[in-house]
Amino acid sequence: MQHLTPLEAAEFLKRTPEAVFVDVRSEIEFFYVGHPVGAEHVPFQEPPDWNVDPHFVGHVKKLVAGVKTRPVVLICRSGRRSVEAGELLERDGFTQVFNVLHGFEGELDEHMHRGRKNGWRHDGLPWQQM
Repeated sequence: MQHLTPLEAAEFLKRTPEAVFVDVRSEIEFFYVGHPVGAEHVPFQEPPDWNVDPHFVGHVKKLVAGVKTRPVVLICRSGRRSVEAGELLERDGFTQVFNVLHGFEGELDEHMHRGRKNGWRHDGLPWQQM
């Protein structure tokens, strides 16, 4: 798995039109917190139990039309869940998996707030909220 900063990921997605951008956060996070423009939503885990969705890999396979060599860029809240999701995809044979470092909301700051240090939204990249 390769790791890209949000700015690097945005540039990679721009120059790699065959790449699939997947937001692996929960439905609540995706819709209410916001999400990157153009990201497909495939939750890796959902509350209340936060177990890994046993159909996660299958959903991503559909997005890439079964072509496991197609680049898949993963994003989550802070860049941790997306690593786990990427490892699962790699175990299934995906060969071009990219993780967005710091995720959508970024790392916690000294006041335990996200979005003030780094992340997709912090870097001013396109996002939307429903």
